[in-house]
Amino acid sequence: MTIRIICIGKLKESFYTAASDEFRKRLSRYCELEIVELADEKAAERLSEAQCEQVKQKEGKRILERVRDGEFLIATAIDGERISSEKFARLIESRMNAGQSRIAVAIGGSLGLSSEVLERASYKLSFSSMTFNHMLFRIMLLEQLYRAFRIINNEPYHK
Repeated sequence: MTIRIICIGKLKESFYTAASDEFRKRLSRYCELEIVELADEKAAERLSEAQCEQVKQKEGKRILERVRDGEFLIATAIDGERISSEKFARLIESRMNAGQSRIAVAIGGSLGLSSEVLERASYKLSFSSMTFNHMLFRIMLLEQLYRAFRIINNEPYHK
């Protein structure tokens, strides 16, 4: 199983990098993990709706250029489906059982994902109605991926 996280923005603080490195190490037992960091669009603090759409489209284009043919794309979106850790594990396991060995997860920038990315997605996932910065969200996603593989393998961790 190969999982690629395609995200806008880079980890900057050392504590995020340390957490990412730890989960990458833990996940190496279960999957090949690739994290693709893409540049975010520089934007003013206050943007018109049209300017927001332009930013999301530019970032979305970069994301879609990195999605490979045949990959099951999960888009992280505030209006996506909110599921339990167990259901997330079943989603990953169902892809493995269907012979789909490649999953990509898209994490948008501060404005979210473009409509083009959301339309291309095979599944839209939400962790909460709350908004999280992309660095923290990436760590949360890595933790949930690790938890999912522990659940799939009937290993303790998912209390």
